[in-house]
Amino acid sequence: MQEAVHNALADPHCILVNRNRGSGTRILIDQLLQGARPPGYTTEARSHHAVAAAIVQERADWGVCIEHVARQHGLDFLPLQYEWFDFVVPKNRLSRPAVRAFAVLLRDPQTATALASLGFTLRRDL
Repeated sequence: MQEAVHNALADPHCILVNRNRGSGTRILIDQLLQGARPPGYTTEARSHHAVAAAIVQERADWGVCIEHVARQHGLDFLPLQYEWFDFVVPKNRLSRPAVRAFAVLLRDPQTATALASLGFTLRRDL
């Protein structure tokens, strides 16, 4: 992965499609680039799908998005790192029907299977 980034940065014709400032993906990209500002750095996409679309439409050569989206658009994918998402709910709202239904859904083995088919993994300590 580092070699791929190094090669992309070494080629002045290799154009990045960046993510929008403030997104977690943008933070990851900035860490990955270590201060470099390759061609396309200022072009910001607001979603993973927008990154993939820019590459498919040949407006960019590379960008960072989740695996499922890359595969959905027929793109190659190199994993950078695992990312965990936490669902946070105030204690005083845990008994709400929608929150309880969501928690039940997350414990359902079919949900885990469906999410795994998209490249996600559920932690079992819910």
